Amino acid sequence: MTSSYQCVNVQVITIKNKLVCNVAEIADKQIKRLRSLIDEAETNLAAAKELLISLVGEDPDAKPIKAEDLTGKVIEGVFDGQTMLGPDGKAYPVPANYASKSKLVQGDILKLTIQDGGAFLYKQIGPIPRKTVIGTLRQKNQQYFVEVEDKEYRVLMASVTYFKLKVNDQVSVVIPEDDKDVEWAAVEAAL
Repeated sequence: MTSSYQCVNVQVITIKNKLVCNVAEIADKQIKRLRSLIDEAETNLAAAKELLISLVGEDPDAKPIKAEDLTGKVIEGVFDGQTMLGPDGKAYPVPANYASKSKLVQGDILKLTIQDGGAFLYKQIGPIPRKTVIGTLRQKNQQYFVEVEDKEYRVLMASVTYFKLKVNDQVSVVIPEDDKDVEWAAVEAAL
């Protein structure tokens, strides 16, 4: 009788241990999922801020450009890393995905065609001479930078998410060949 009681007791302890292990595994998975959701939310928030800045600029009181004021126009301008600066001094929003996938470099000449329906169509018409360098991805104040030797270049959030980059990843970036006073770089690839 004593041996069967001990055997049942051992089984109960084993079951309790398994339950404790399963609860711990579930908690670990939930914590990892929560961290993943928070990272994703921070990325989405930073992308939304970047889009807002590309539409209205850094000035919180600025009014967005109205498409109906520009319909049917063709405008040439210079890419500043986020927007196209037109000859009229206005900043025209360049979609971050287009800039990222096209690897636009600060100083490239763009042509913007605003169609009758209000659609903005960009085309790169004058790429500037460029070079590729390798650096490390950094983040400050929810903005991403690539640190190359003693200089930091800002990179678009769209590039970070497109290449699924993480802080401290090694990346190759494209910058103007004459990179004096350049603030932005285009992500070429994750290394």
